[in-house]
Amino acid sequence: MLVSTNYAPEHTGIGPYATQVAEHWAAQGHETHVLAGMPHYPSWTVDEDYQGAWRRTEQRNGVTVHRRRHSVPARQTAVRRAVFEASVLTHKLVAPPRIERPDAVVAQLPSLAGGVTGARLAKRWGAPYVPVVQDLMGAAAEQSGIEGGDKAAAAAARVEGYALRRATLVGVIHETFVERVTALGVAPERIRIVPNWSHVAAPSAPREETRARLGWAPGDTVVLHAGNMGLKQGLEVLVETARLGRDVRVVLMGDGNQRETLSELARDVPNLEFLPPVDSDQFPDVMAAADVLAVTQRASVLDMSVPSKLTSYFAAGRPVVASVADGGGTAEEVRRSGAGVLVPPEDPAALLAAVRNLASDPVAAERLGTAGPRHVEAHLGRAAGLARYDALLDEALSLAGAGTAGSSAAGRGTSGGANR
Repeated sequence: MLVSTNYAPEHTGIGPYATQVAEHWAAQGHETHVLAGMPHYPSWTVDEDYQGAWRRTEQRNGVTVHRRRHSVPARQTAVRRAVFEASVLTHKLVAPPRIERPDAVVAQLPSLAGGVTGARLAKRWGAPYVPVVQDLMGAAAEQSGIEGGDKAAAAAARVEGYALRRATLVGVIHETFVERVTALGVAPERIRIVPNWSHVAAPSAPREETRARLGWAPGDTVVLHAGNMGLKQGLEVLVETARLGRDVRVVLMGDGNQRETLSELARDVPNLEFLPPVDSDQFPDVMAAADVLAVTQRASVLDMSVPSKLTSYFAAGRPVVASVADGGGTAEEVRRSGAGVLVPPEDPAALLAAVRNLASDPVAAERLGTAGPRHVEAHLGRAAGLARYDALLDEALSLAGAGTAGSSAAGRGTSGGANR
């Protein structure tokens, strides 16, 4: 059983990782169930095909997906996020899937509701429980700038601690999360690093063809940000970069609860363009057609999140400019890849200077761009990423069978278990 509020058909953020993990287990012959929410990310509106549905069970590529209705706040505040999480938790616990006892329960965080649901269901079933931390909600509330976040941070951290301390093992996607998770009461010896992988295909269409289709002239210097437009991204820096540098074309592609605000802010910036999300088969080609790929975060964001878009950026083969705090997980990943340059966060002049330097030095831009796919091939392959999940789950099952795991690991299981 995988508990993940986000799941296919969501095509950005955590959804693709949850989907590929579940489909991988199903392809191995395991009976795989997912307890998910209604598709809503990154637009924060429920997909048209699911509007009005309270519960739905569907088959997707060998996986049985059980969906439960929840609130979807169009604008993010601490109170509205709390209502969202409460609605997810209540419906999933009141109406859990009617299935045979699974061999293990895995949960994808940052959903606090998903973490608590996974812990409670694992205890109910007597199965080992393995949460995987993609983002930390307590740290996010503290660092992202969400309205009321300072008051919500302590409460979110308490809920995270509740969910994580009951785990057999805890997976985290980056080593910078370990200190935070340990501070929540998880023994370091129960934490495993399970990095994300590149979940998109390599670009296939010629760059010139894609640029022409998008209306980008051959001489344009195109800076692209792809993905969620939320608070923690601090995308105002790209609006101001475009305002400062009319010789640069800035493109924000995607959706999110800050899109309307950003659009209003950029009304007088003619060289800034908004594009809707594109299908997954077009996504790699659009990224590869840009000259520079931008990842931005507020200066306060350090150890709560590593953007999932980075793995896709590296695969696209274009240089990355990261306007993020040095010392955080995002900066470390860009530095480790050798595929980009770092500039101070919330500094449009520094970001613009980095873009212009790359535009004027095609040799350096090419060197950075080609480093990305090499890094993906060496460290971010899907097979290796999924194998790490297999190893994490097999270890948890082994610990549960030996009776040496945490309080939630009272069940049986081996790597040959039928239900996941």
